[in-house]
Amino acid sequence: MEFSAEQIAGILNGEILGDAEVKVNDLAKIEEGKKGTLSFLSNPKYEEYIYTTGSSICIVNKTFEPSKVLPEELTLIKVEDAYSCFAKLLELYGNLYKKEAVIEEFTHIDPEANMGDNVHIGSFTYIGKNASIGPDVIIYPNCYIGENVTISSGTKIFPGVTIYHDCKIGSNCIIHAGTVIGSDGFGFAPDEHGKFQKIPQIGNVILEDDVELGSNVSIDRATMGSTFIRKGVKIDNLCQIAHNVDVDENSAMAAQVGIAGSTKIGKHVLIGGQAGISGHIKIADHTKIVAQSGIPSNIKKAQTLMGSPGIPLDDFKRSYFGFRKLPGLLKKVQELEEKIEALTKV
Repeated sequence: MEFSAEQIAGILNGEILGDAEVKVNDLAKIEEGKKGTLSFLSNPKYEEYIYTTGSSICIVNKTFEPSKVLPEELTLIKVEDAYSCFAKLLELYGNLYKKEAVIEEFTHIDPEANMGDNVHIGSFTYIGKNASIGPDVIIYPNCYIGENVTISSGTKIFPGVTIYHDCKIGSNCIIHAGTVIGSDGFGFAPDEHGKFQKIPQIGNVILEDDVELGSNVSIDRATMGSTFIRKGVKIDNLCQIAHNVDVDENSAMAAQVGIAGSTKIGKHVLIGGQAGISGHIKIADHTKIVAQSGIPSNIKKAQTLMGSPGIPLDDFKRSYFGFRKLPGLLKKVQELEEKIEALTKV
């Protein structure tokens, strides 16, 4: 499908500089652009590529002023925010390939399950008793939806996702391949013989609206009550969320984050990749945790933390600066010891 610069500018409320009739049929990174593709420039680090790109159309910020001659066949569309506008186009582009509302062969849907309008259910998917699938839900092949699960409108579930019994998924969520929601929390207690006895996990998991989970995320069900992933939370691939954790609204975490049981993550918290957070603690709203940091105790006010255990970023930088000097300091100490020893022999 082709779109002209004029059509795109109309969608984005942008200003055209160049040929309004030029058409594109694909999207491309600015450094890889070729004729017939649409690119964008928002980060100044990539400005050099706009002077050599082969793209036919490039979306730029209104403040952009070229410092060199642009390619003759390049048309610019100036907008308030190039990044968000390109994201809007990506969403529209994705909607062109929206799944047809159909229930494919070899699915199992329990007679007591409630199916909404315009749903797509892929082959070899299992939907259990009393499950409720809302309108416009897309479930790709090889998914397991357990008993009493609720999936609200517009949610998209990719192949191989498992959602255990009693869990609730909000509207317009995206759950990527291989993710498991509602498996048992890691609950064991040693008996008088030192043998671990399993503690039944009878709670559930609740995802509120507009949550996105990457591939192979694991979110454990609560021992009692619910594990909460609140509205607008974004979780990257391979994260582990333990039982009874509560991740509050619009927080985000990168890949391989682990959060131990019963911890409460505040609103708008950002957690870098491979960070580890202990159980039964609270993280204040707007906290930022740098990648590979370890957080063992409560964070009572918003700050940026780094290291293990995590300390304020500026303190970590000063400590690291001193750490780098240790080999030189050790050498000086050894030299001083040798001089003192020589003096004592005189």
